[in-house]
Amino acid sequence: MFAALRYSLQGLCAAFRHESAFRQELLLAAILTPVAVWLGRNPLEVILLMGSLLFVLVVELLNSALETVADAVTIENHPLIGRAKDLGSAAVLLALCLALLVWVGVIWR
Repeated sequence: MFAALRYSLQGLCAAFRHESAFRQELLLAAILTPVAVWLGRNPLEVILLMGSLLFVLVVELLNSALETVADAVTIENHPLIGRAKDLGSAAVLLALCLALLVWVGVIWR
């Protein structure tokens, strides 16, 4: 169990060190987390707001992992690898859209 935790922490550190998009989204989450606690009128709203931010970070980690594996396979342009990277990027975009919808919904309410 400790080894699994160590590997997970190494992954988070690697993402922070090597992935600028992850750092940007982590900064956004750090800024918005106290706002979520302030905005949420009940525990469910706070969980939804914070959960949407966490979801963006999870999707970004998966996208970064996919891109890292793709770059390890080949650094040459390949249409399927390009498509895989584009799909990962699209997943991050959709996660950001979901977070935005959750935040707007809570604020609107």
